[in-house]
Amino acid sequence: MPKYLLRLLCFTMILGALPVIVIGSVSYTIASRDIEQKVRESNLQILHQTQMRVEQVLRSLQLSSIQYVNSPLVLRAMKKPLDSSDFQEIRDLTSGFNNLQAVTSIHQAYLINLDEDWVVTMRSFGKLDDFSIRDRIGTYLTYTNSLFWVTQNKSSTKENAPGSPIMGEAVMEQAPTMITSDNVVSMVFKIPMVPTNVKPKGFLVIDIADAELSSFLSRNPNSGDLYVLDKEQRYFLNDTNYGTKYDLLNQDIQKRVQTTGESQGFFSTEVEDKPVAVSYRQSPLNGWLYVSVVSLGQITAQSQKIALVTGIATLVMLCVTGLVAIYGSRRMYSPISRLLQFTKGLDSPLPPAGRRQDEFSYIEERLSTLFSSEKTMREQMKGQHVHLQEFFMTKLLTGKISEEDFRYQGDLYDFPTGWSHLGVLMLQIDTLEGTRYEEQDRDLLLFAVNNMVGELLPSDIRFTPVMLDDSQVTVLASDLSDEVQLKEWMHTQADCIRERVATYLNLPVSIGISRAYSSIGATPRAYQESKEALQGRVSLGSRIILHYEDIQPRGQMEAALYTQLRMIEDQLASALKQGDEEKTNVYFTQYLALLADKKLHFSEYPIIMVQLLSRVYQLVQEQGGDVAEVLGEKASMTYLLKLSTLDEMTNWFRKRLFQPVIRFWKEQEESQYMNIAHRMIRLIEERYDRDLSLEACSEELNFHPVYLSRVFKKEAGVNFTEYLAEYRMEKAKMWLQTTDLKISEIAEKLNYTNPTAFIRTFRKITGTTPGKYREQHR
Repeated sequence: MPKYLLRLLCFTMILGALPVIVIGSVSYTIASRDIEQKVRESNLQILHQTQMRVEQVLRSLQLSSIQYVNSPLVLRAMKKPLDSSDFQEIRDLTSGFNNLQAVTSIHQAYLINLDEDWVVTMRSFGKLDDFSIRDRIGTYLTYTNSLFWVTQNKSSTKENAPGSPIMGEAVMEQAPTMITSDNVVSMVFKIPMVPTNVKPKGFLVIDIADAELSSFLSRNPNSGDLYVLDKEQRYFLNDTNYGTKYDLLNQDIQKRVQTTGESQGFFSTEVEDKPVAVSYRQSPLNGWLYVSVVSLGQITAQSQKIALVTGIATLVMLCVTGLVAIYGSRRMYSPISRLLQFTKGLDSPLPPAGRRQDEFSYIEERLSTLFSSEKTMREQMKGQHVHLQEFFMTKLLTGKISEEDFRYQGDLYDFPTGWSHLGVLMLQIDTLEGTRYEEQDRDLLLFAVNNMVGELLPSDIRFTPVMLDDSQVTVLASDLSDEVQLKEWMHTQADCIRERVATYLNLPVSIGISRAYSSIGATPRAYQESKEALQGRVSLGSRIILHYEDIQPRGQMEAALYTQLRMIEDQLASALKQGDEEKTNVYFTQYLALLADKKLHFSEYPIIMVQLLSRVYQLVQEQGGDVAEVLGEKASMTYLLKLSTLDEMTNWFRKRLFQPVIRFWKEQEESQYMNIAHRMIRLIEERYDRDLSLEACSEELNFHPVYLSRVFKKEAGVNFTEYLAEYRMEKAKMWLQTTDLKISEIAEKLNYTNPTAFIRTFRKITGTTPGKYREQHR
């Protein structure tokens, strides 16, 4: 078989087989990943549904329990002692437990009064020492929350005994004790629910057997092992005892939750040397972890079928590709065979023998003897001609070529001749915001603009267009001598370029034009003039054509302007602190209007804007914030100095600085409100027996009284005076119940100089006089 035919056949086989193999592999990989992704999403969805079912029951029970705790019946009962003679009231309290059964089946419920030492359950009444729950009270007192959930494995008593049982309409004989062993989930309310730093008067405890809640767990076999862990990593709500099988896995899940801060996740690992996929979700209600563990073998079972089908399809396609390659290669080789026969008949020196050559190598060597080395060199140089022109122009613009060098080398590059004057046009993109382009497209866009200029302007009026830094530069050549006509002619060429770019690329650009010059050695200076002309966009706007001679000369900046700008900066900073975006925009508009009115030189704008940027940085740092974290990378001084127009600077300040700073100050202020309110409550608790007012708090906390009043009202829900009065009356009620102090003595201890005022305030808050209150509660 001829050598090139063999190569062509092999290449065709590879070209046809490679896509088939790649497509088969990629399709199998994608299908496998899709299956794993669907299993992951399915397991997370099952966990989510399971969590929602369980928490819906718990939240409903929680709401019902809150209504029960805050009912007048419970509030009234918690203020007095109860004994077996109060049968009707005890029965009413028990009826409230029965209403909670409508939400879910309750294992047991306790209403506990610590001050009066009595307990009411669903079926009995007695002293706290008579019930097994007394062992849990000490633990409950350590919790700081008013509402919390506790899971435990315990032997619980169905409490008809040893307290007084309640059956039917009358108090019956003591019923026998029934003991069950079960996992129990307890919902505990402190009574009263606020404040949390005061010892509660009692508890409402609702025990739910986890067998009741486990009925809400998913029974889907595809979800694998599904179980729930409490905060101590104990199993509950599951039918199967997993023992220590998943202990290491549970510890890994806890570390992931604590490290990432995410409440749900999915990962692969090994359990007992078997690969598994793990999905988990953490409940925001009580911190429980819902976990699903599925064997990876079960997940990948379906993908094995896909692999088999894909392999068979790939094999069939490879066979078809081989047959097509053989037939196509022979057809493609037939013209080569004819050309080979033709070259053998050429009258030219034969190539040296000694090594086997393919057909094209033989043909190439036969034909190469027909061309001279000079012609071959010229053909090779044509491809590099344009690049050499651009390289030469770049050196000319940057001052690396003298006028003598240009005269010596210029004729080699077909540059214009017979010109009278030259001028430099520099084009820059104004902005990419609001266009369909991204920042990474800037170089490609400049390349496109450079090609458009080369096609638009005839070669006899321009040198080779080039790209320098972020600009497109063109040197124009004209035989005009009149300065006015020359300026108009260069403006016309620039306007033509700008309109063409706007039409085809929909891109905002500006062009700077240097002064006309006649010596080629002045090209570097003209290049700098065009660049300086473009800097005028800062004050004049975008999409413009600027001549160097039209730029305003730099004047001396008035000292009064700095003072006026400083005053507006202070107002702007105040508006930012207040979180008032509307005022911020008003003051910023005034700031820009003042700059525009003074008609500053373009070089002054970056200096002034940097001063304003520093002031905004200072606001962030005053609140202890990190500038880079609060404002982001695009709010840096380097980014500001890259902006070329006033509109860009204006939009950048509003979007990148003002809006993030306003959000940051609001977040910091809300955090400060909570801290101030807590400090004021602590002052009330410490100084309730002294003369305490908003003014005294103001001196202590270093805030204005009006500000403290507004913050306290917002966070506590009542004003400062009402809260102080209610707290004092709570102290008075405690002393009336537990001491023999006279009412006048209590009034004096609470800083009431007039007992009548104390009695009036007590009656207003409690609805009764201190004397009657003492009679009712002792």
